[in-house]
Amino acid sequence: MVAAEENPESFFAAAPPLRDADAVASRLGEFIARNSSAAGGRRIVCVTSGGTTVPLEQRCVRYIDNFSSGHRGAASTEYFLKAGYAVIFLHRRGSCQPYCRFLPDDSFLKFFDVDAESKVQVAECHAPVVKKAIGDYCKAIEGGYLLKLPFTTIFEYLQLLKMVATSISSVGPLGMFYLAAAVSDFYVPWDSMAKHKIQSGGGPLDMRLSQVPKMLSVLRNQWAPLAFCISFKLETDSDILIQKADMALNKYKMNIVVANLLATYKEEVIIVTDKERSTIRKMNKDEDLEMQIIKILSQNHSKYICGSTNGCDQSPD
Repeated sequence: MVAAEENPESFFAAAPPLRDADAVASRLGEFIARNSSAAGGRRIVCVTSGGTTVPLEQRCVRYIDNFSSGHRGAASTEYFLKAGYAVIFLHRRGSCQPYCRFLPDDSFLKFFDVDAESKVQVAECHAPVVKKAIGDYCKAIEGGYLLKLPFTTIFEYLQLLKMVATSISSVGPLGMFYLAAAVSDFYVPWDSMAKHKIQSGGGPLDMRLSQVPKMLSVLRNQWAPLAFCISFKLETDSDILIQKADMALNKYKMNIVVANLLATYKEEVIIVTDKERSTIRKMNKDEDLEMQIIKILSQNHSKYICGSTNGCDQSPD
């Protein structure tokens, strides 16, 4: 059973408070101040990645999860950094991380060997990949170009997104949102949630879900009205994909919608704007589709900045 959509103010008022909110706000402020003060002002993008959970109990044992490995967000973060952006990586705990995409899924231990003196070292066959990953990651972190903020629940995600958006609003059109996270559409309000673990002995579970408020329009109109916004639309039915993408473009005033099908999202996407639709396909198995996506989005962001300012020299460093 689904209840009517809640308004954003009520959602935030009833949500459990974000842990370490003051520390997060401080890190955000420092990150944006550092990068916005760079020569000409560095572009800053918030990449959201991974799926949100919906707790069923306040002391959570059971939850509803959204499908997302976080691979697209992690890969896109790498290419945004290469393009000269500073990146706020808002990610699900345990999801795929930038520069870790090529590590083995089943066991990290496969990357190591123990030599005759019982010293642990990276296996020679994996050394080039690991060396490059460590080098690129350290460059991004030590240079102050990458800020990682983790979330798990829908409550954490939306509170963090609001904090990031209101902070990024200070850089105007140099800010971008790349909203690749799989965000829950329905949730159990905190004050309606069972406090302790739901017992299975009570028989079938009958639970009322509320609609998560649509925050895209709030982000676009209130939190960061001058930022360049990209949302994603994932569907399983090809017959409705473009229709849904067009609806998101118009209803939420997105600058671009990246449309993809569950069956082929790793091989192709459709970039939807108010002027055109462009299909991007993976050219070979070793190429990242995200490389093409970020190149096109960066170009569109440049045009947006030119249309929002008197000059057109606001390219990434």
